[in-house]
Amino acid sequence: MSLVTRLDELPEEDYYAAGHRTCAGCGPALTYRLIAKAAGPNTVLLGPTGCMYVANAHQFLTSPYAVPWYHTQLGGGGGAALGTAAAFTALMRKGKRKKEDVNVILMGGDGGTADIGFAGLSGAMKSGLDFLYVLYSNESYANTGIQSSTVTPWGAWTTFTPSGKARRFGNIREPKDVARIMAAHEIPYVATTIVGFPLLDLVNKVRKGLAVKGPAFVMALCPCPKGWIFDPKDTIKMARLAVDTGMWMLYEVEYGQFKLTYKPTTRKPVSEYIKAQGRFAHLKDADIKTIQEKVDAAWSKIAG
Repeated sequence: MSLVTRLDELPEEDYYAAGHRTCAGCGPALTYRLIAKAAGPNTVLLGPTGCMYVANAHQFLTSPYAVPWYHTQLGGGGGAALGTAAAFTALMRKGKRKKEDVNVILMGGDGGTADIGFAGLSGAMKSGLDFLYVLYSNESYANTGIQSSTVTPWGAWTTFTPSGKARRFGNIREPKDVARIMAAHEIPYVATTIVGFPLLDLVNKVRKGLAVKGPAFVMALCPCPKGWIFDPKDTIKMARLAVDTGMWMLYEVEYGQFKLTYKPTTRKPVSEYIKAQGRFAHLKDADIKTIQEKVDAAWSKIAG
């Protein structure tokens, strides 16, 4: 599967099209559309319970999917991806289906991937079968009302981590680095991406993940206007701020080799990102300074 440098190198058709009921400015929906377009028509999509299941399910005889799609249980994403890939392999081996490349892609949210489905995900990553698992991370359980997950940022408000007199900071846990944990499984390809850099980053990383032999994992940060509390028209702006402030690092680990795929020439202060979101509105300047120090330390350690 070839990489792209221009928009006209992608198919004109949308394989995740009109007919869904996601929120205005939905980061996961924008990401889903680009992933489906990058993969093309010979694709099977799977989705555990979550935002992209509830808003996209076949309701009232409508569907946004122009390729086969099916729903898995919230914790069953890894097993479903593994089983689907194994089924295609078996059918082709037995001559019951012509031999061809079929893109098996699972799109799972925070809860179905980093939390409830984490054990199944880990097991699937060691299967050796060909599939791509995409974690679309809006950094909460957004489908059920914005509850915290293990990838919710430090200091963020959620309905389970409200700020108040008892605990001013909101969420006090450091987020789980799922992409680096997947890299520790020694699979062929792991990457982080974001919709703010759609062509040269998101689309090409999806294609790289689909091209390798064996499991691949891509973690896509997906701004969520409802959960992050910002104007829906600013989704792409928020995505680019995440990268330009260093809050979200774009990298890939290809056959064990770590590589930064984008490094801001001069990182913007994290305050520009933090103060643009209502979920951080309770934080004081000293708290934002703490976040800045965490980001600086991470870049010093990983990026040099």
